[in-house]
Amino acid sequence: MGHNRSRGAAGVMRLSRRGVPPVEACARELAMGRPIARHPIVLTLTAALWTGLGFEGRAAVGAVPAPRVKGFSAQAVSVRPEDFENLRLAIDDLSRTYAERYPQAESFRRRLDALAAAFRAGKNVTSEFPRLRDESLLANPLMDFDRLLVLKRKRGQLGLPTNHQCNSCLPQTGYDNELAILQPVRPTGTLTTLFRPPGDFYVGEMDLHWDADRLLFTMPNGRTWQIWEIRLDGTGLRQVSKEEADVDNFDACYLPDGGIAYASTASFTAVPCWHGKERACAVFRMEADGSARRQLCFDQDLDLHPAVLPSGEIVFSRWDYSGPMHMYLRLLMVMNPDGTHQRAIYGSNSYYPNALYFPRAIPGTPAKLVAILSGYHGVNRAGDLVVVDYGRGSFEASGIVHRAMHRREPIRPIIRDDLVGPNWPKFLHPYPLSDRYFLAAVQKGPKAGWGIFLVDVFDNMVPILADPGYDFFEPIPVRKSPRPPVIPPQVDLGQREAIVYLQDIYRGPGLAGVPRGTVKRLRIVGYHWGFPGMAGPDKAGRAGPWDVMRILGTVPVEADGSALFRVPANTPIAVQPLDDQGRALQLMRSWYTAMPGERVACIGCHEAVLQSPPAQAGLAALRPPSAIEPWFGPPRGFDFEREVQPVLDRYCVGCHNGQPGPNGQPVPDLRGRQFRPDYTGLPLSKLGADRLWPEVAAGLPAARPTHQLLGNRNYLYTPAYEALIPFIRRVNIEDDVHLLTPCEYSADTSELVQMLHKGHYGVTLDPEAWSRLYTWIDLNGPCHGRWGAVLPVPRQAPARRLAVLRASGGPDDDPEQLPPGKPDLGPPVLPQPRPRPSSMPKAAGWPFSAQEATRRQRQAVPWTKSVTLAPNLVLELVFVPAGCFVMGATDGESDEAPPTAVEMAYGFWMSRHEITNQQYRAFDPNHDSRLFTKRSLNPDGPGVPMNEPHQPVVRVSWEEAMAFCRWLSQRTGLHFRLPTEAEWEYACRAGSATAFHWGGLNTDFAEHANMADAALARLYTVTGGVVNLQPIPADQRYDDGALATAAVGRYRPNPWSLCDMHGNAAEWTLTLYRPYPYRETDGRNDLHSADLRVVRGGSFYDRPWRCRSAFRLAYRPWQKVHNVGFRVVCTPMEEPPPQ
Repeated sequence: MGHNRSRGAAGVMRLSRRGVPPVEACARELAMGRPIARHPIVLTLTAALWTGLGFEGRAAVGAVPAPRVKGFSAQAVSVRPEDFENLRLAIDDLSRTYAERYPQAESFRRRLDALAAAFRAGKNVTSEFPRLRDESLLANPLMDFDRLLVLKRKRGQLGLPTNHQCNSCLPQTGYDNELAILQPVRPTGTLTTLFRPPGDFYVGEMDLHWDADRLLFTMPNGRTWQIWEIRLDGTGLRQVSKEEADVDNFDACYLPDGGIAYASTASFTAVPCWHGKERACAVFRMEADGSARRQLCFDQDLDLHPAVLPSGEIVFSRWDYSGPMHMYLRLLMVMNPDGTHQRAIYGSNSYYPNALYFPRAIPGTPAKLVAILSGYHGVNRAGDLVVVDYGRGSFEASGIVHRAMHRREPIRPIIRDDLVGPNWPKFLHPYPLSDRYFLAAVQKGPKAGWGIFLVDVFDNMVPILADPGYDFFEPIPVRKSPRPPVIPPQVDLGQREAIVYLQDIYRGPGLAGVPRGTVKRLRIVGYHWGFPGMAGPDKAGRAGPWDVMRILGTVPVEADGSALFRVPANTPIAVQPLDDQGRALQLMRSWYTAMPGERVACIGCHEAVLQSPPAQAGLAALRPPSAIEPWFGPPRGFDFEREVQPVLDRYCVGCHNGQPGPNGQPVPDLRGRQFRPDYTGLPLSKLGADRLWPEVAAGLPAARPTHQLLGNRNYLYTPAYEALIPFIRRVNIEDDVHLLTPCEYSADTSELVQMLHKGHYGVTLDPEAWSRLYTWIDLNGPCHGRWGAVLPVPRQAPARRLAVLRASGGPDDDPEQLPPGKPDLGPPVLPQPRPRPSSMPKAAGWPFSAQEATRRQRQAVPWTKSVTLAPNLVLELVFVPAGCFVMGATDGESDEAPPTAVEMAYGFWMSRHEITNQQYRAFDPNHDSRLFTKRSLNPDGPGVPMNEPHQPVVRVSWEEAMAFCRWLSQRTGLHFRLPTEAEWEYACRAGSATAFHWGGLNTDFAEHANMADAALARLYTVTGGVVNLQPIPADQRYDDGALATAAVGRYRPNPWSLCDMHGNAAEWTLTLYRPYPYRETDGRNDLHSADLRVVRGGSFYDRPWRCRSAFRLAYRPWQKVHNVGFRVVCTPMEEPPPQ
């Protein structure tokens, strides 16, 4: 053998001296039967010399010693009592399913019964049981193939990228690996080399053609990763994909129409959570000869594992986090082989599972797949083998119907970064034989190697191939299989647009509770993904968005909720339903992409995966499709300096001009950047700074880290942007993965908008100014409208991406280009002085002391009472005595004046605490107050809980609060309702005339209330190492010990024993939002109006100013607000209130 090897190596050197390329020389010697691949001389060939194969020749088929590794027979293992049941179930299933094709069933049962009896008698069956298990399960008729393709690799050389990288991150060399065939497919079979790469290059990622005569695989060439093909007889080795500098192609599969789908970095995208340091990849297609390359997917991050379904469609994994936490959201997607009809079939808005790798269709089933369920950080692409039935469910664990080797354990959704780290055994590369039997690579324990096993749903595993020195992966039976049907192409590369038909925007949970007729238009948004070396958080904007947001325009929505409109092809699109003021009612934190000439149809907003469309066409279908109506100009990246700064120049810089305010205190400087040449930006996170490409880091200002999570480089925004982002509420990064509550981030929940609506210093914005602010907030508060705004994007990546885009059908416009100049909204508007009441009105006997308040209350006997909501669940009430007070303030917001003397001619009962989650669930068991996602308690996320039993209920609408009151009235026979605005403020003040019942704005509130404090203002790691740098305005002098809502009653009550009237959760009142003076008789307590309803008291998210007794906000009655709950008042029906 050594002689032959030397002859082969000598031949290589001889041919090389004649000018034959080294790799071709290797192949010629192999064709002569001279094995050379492992000779030291050949191993010295450098990657730079290997130029790729472009010839038809014989590869290393069996040339490296034919019987390389043998399998093993049954090994002695421990036997557990449940193993007998597991094997019995499998034998019974095979007998029942295959009858005469499984003739030894009775014999196997008798032998199993005998072994079970011996085991119960205490006899050792550790040799006999595995022998019976292997014999009985390998007799499975589904194992009727004679050859098995496998990947053989030196023990410990996993050759798989981490879960946040693609093949580009892997070393191309350093492997002892080969493609091989096991024959027969038994532990005693012989393994024969099919192909061994020259030198120590990687080889893997096989896909067998349906004719079982050829296969695709991935192999690098020392410069890039490429896709190759070889015939099963060893001939025809060729590089299929065309080489292009700095582009890697890998992970390919055959298509029914003769083409090939594969993953490629030709998208010139980068992994955002790696801050652009690592390459991302998208799914492309090409013809069998490597020609006609076209990009099919235009996604943010990694598209992986394309595979063909029996329907002829392609299934693949898509990593998706344009707002949600980056560790959890990897959808299973399906599309036609031409890229049309892209849609999610599993995992949308799901924390669990973090990922489903290597999906393959299960034969004979319409909607079942086998896949590897895995986490984010942790093991590379490995994990649990699961059966997914997306016809049964597509959310979290709802469609995961089996987890191999864990049959007796319930499948529960778990929110954890390293999801499968503790789990054994671990699996890779599943190949389904049916929905109950699978081949897979298996690692049985932490110190075990990887072998090929037959696995079933009854928790049996039969070893087929293993070796102490080698790992084995990618089992594929060598047999012909039915070729899926060819789906007729629906792409017209001559067009640059597609048509979208939305049947009913109100269908599905996305707009649940939003009244029909509310949606007036759709805002069409495009994503512009980051580039290699220029991507990731804190670049397009501080703490969000992840990517550059492009505003394309708006389209109309018909009265029935339907819409028909054109969109640019090959563009990741998001749709935002807008109300009559142009505010988004819901945020699509994902995207869809249409191919050139495609007609896309969807039923509603986040409808179920297999939901059938209504039979009746919508009104929009009866007219031509609408063109996108431009939004104050052509499609462009949303740039703060261009889009928002003109609003500030007109309405704000009259005061916010870098000069101190009238009281001598500094005010935010909202002038454009040209007025601040000294501006140096804000520091990136430590990880963000550490992962900058050197040429990018060199162009950024140095920073002195002031916190352990901050880095040594600043990134430039604008001074006005920096000043305003604390006062807008937006998705940021690392937000809740679940579908957002409608209006969760509605612009009217942002302090900036609330302040301007109150008439901040007489400022009155025009409709365009409002539209610009709303759009900025709805787009997640971006700063820059292109990636090259601060520094040039490295290495010509924008030009290269644009060339691929245009070759794939457009569009032709360059998203890195912005229109010149910025709009002029008119001359500056100077601030107007606010009229102030000259004095406070008088109210008889008011204010009064805390002691007097308590005395008046305790005159009522009893002054406390409780009502039962459910067994062991009561609602405590306290009596609020009659009296007078002055409602409003002279030194507050404009809507708090003029203050009004109000007489409370009656006493009433009020709930001591805000209604808790536990109490509300007695009425609505399905309610979820969800999370506060701007801070996190651990690196796994997902946020700070707000749904614990004793926390106040939030995210309930005014209508739902009123429904609770009606339910409670029916249950108790008493009259419950929400307090009027006057009742609420009177009860809150408890005789006080100060901002709070305990004092003024400079009084320490830590023992009295849960407000925005030092704890809330601190910087916290959110998830997976990514830091949310969103500042939250807070009074950092005090620390009340809470990050979100606290359990009711944790803080000191007011003199009337009412808790949390200030802070914790804001509270609905009965009253419509109307100007003062307050009048009970002016219709403001009309129950039937659809106008805004008043909210009082502030919350954990609000600074003390916004939690004052007089402070007012208002929301739509159907709107569920992140920090708003309620408490109730009661008037007895049968007896008068105590006097």
